[in-house]
Amino acid sequence: MSGARGGSEAGALSAAAVRTAGRHGAWGTTWLLLAFMLVNFADKAVLGLAGPDIMREFGISRQEFGAAQAAFFALFSVSALAVSALTRKVRTSVLLLGMALLWSVAQLPMVWAAAGFGTLVLTRVLLGAAEGPAAPVAVHHLHGWFGQRDRNLPTAVLMVGAAAGVAVAAPALSAVISGWGWRWAFGTVGVIGLVWAAVWRRYGSEGPLAPPVGGARGREDAEVPEVPLRRVLLSGTFLTACAGSFAAYWLMSSKLTWLPDYLETVLGWDAHRAGLMVGAGAVANGVVLLVHGVVAQRAARRGRPGRLPAGAGAGVLLLLSAAAVTVFATAGADWLRVPMMFGPMALALPMMTVGQTAVARITPPAQRGVVLGAVVCVFALGGVLAPLVLGGIVDAGATAARGYENGWLFTAGLLAVAGALTALFLRPERDAERLGVPETPPVGVPVAH
Repeated sequence: MSGARGGSEAGALSAAAVRTAGRHGAWGTTWLLLAFMLVNFADKAVLGLAGPDIMREFGISRQEFGAAQAAFFALFSVSALAVSALTRKVRTSVLLLGMALLWSVAQLPMVWAAAGFGTLVLTRVLLGAAEGPAAPVAVHHLHGWFGQRDRNLPTAVLMVGAAAGVAVAAPALSAVISGWGWRWAFGTVGVIGLVWAAVWRRYGSEGPLAPPVGGARGREDAEVPEVPLRRVLLSGTFLTACAGSFAAYWLMSSKLTWLPDYLETVLGWDAHRAGLMVGAGAVANGVVLLVHGVVAQRAARRGRPGRLPAGAGAGVLLLLSAAAVTVFATAGADWLRVPMMFGPMALALPMMTVGQTAVARITPPAQRGVVLGAVVCVFALGGVLAPLVLGGIVDAGATAARGYENGWLFTAGLLAVAGALTALFLRPERDAERLGVPETPPVGVPVAH
């Protein structure tokens, strides 16, 4: 009886009303979450942009600075998993608001002149704990507004926040650092976080496909039984989504932490020029993500399997990114090295979109937040390891130039291995069928009963 009643209630839902909610709410929510991710990555970028000034003022080595950057990820993975598990009990709109407020609290102490290296490390740990769940909770919230076939483009837009955050932050925060000092760069991103929280408090809301919290079952997951988590976590799709995303995040973290110092120390650029170049490269990253999102969305909406397996495209992009990083590391001329930052190296980044949409495809809606958090828990280790490992490799080199070359080549090898694994084993449709997870319908299409 309860199933029949659920079916009648779902059928009674006004399709026109749901479509209206989709039109006016889905993309409005997407733009708000894009801004959320923009602030998120501006928070991450500020330390790398201020890195040369911080190392000089505190008298620390690159490896010590890498340790400060890695402190951001000390609780990142644990927090990502723990808070994502809360999505079954607490609405994602509330969790997102709480995270944004904590970000700001973590940034503001560095404005004071008395705040030293120890304060920097402690605030980065707090910031990482607050930002760890940002991506999985934001994606889970966004997928409450879009059906399975419509998720590629909005998820890509969300990931563009990473690129846009750096694109906006690099020149803007470089100007703040040049004009008022590096401490005010931390204060700036803290205030911006408070502004976003105020806007989200007014306009943020749950989508019509969002699974209800507290154990109740709703429209999207009314006919989808939960699957033992170990079956999802041991699937080829989950494992290769983690491996590919780990490599992509390693590259992103490496560039975020060390690219400004590389451009200044090895190429001899001033801070302003380096900031502009990092920002321009981030714009190119965003273009790559959007183009991939549009292409993937069109392919998904056709509803026909492609000629190649689902993971082949993402694997090839990782391999091409590995080749670009190799050229970037070994080229002896700027005219060959610099263009690699404008697109070719960024070909790894769509893996962040592919990995999350693939994992969402094989997971029942009620469990989606937890599994997305598990993906982030794994791939965020790249953010912990990349600053430390590359900092150690650079310091171990005979010169900074040779150390950076070795570090970039190590990154290229990691991308190549992940690309091969992704091409071979990322199969979301096959694993979804094996796990018994049906495709989520578009907003406005009633669930069959």
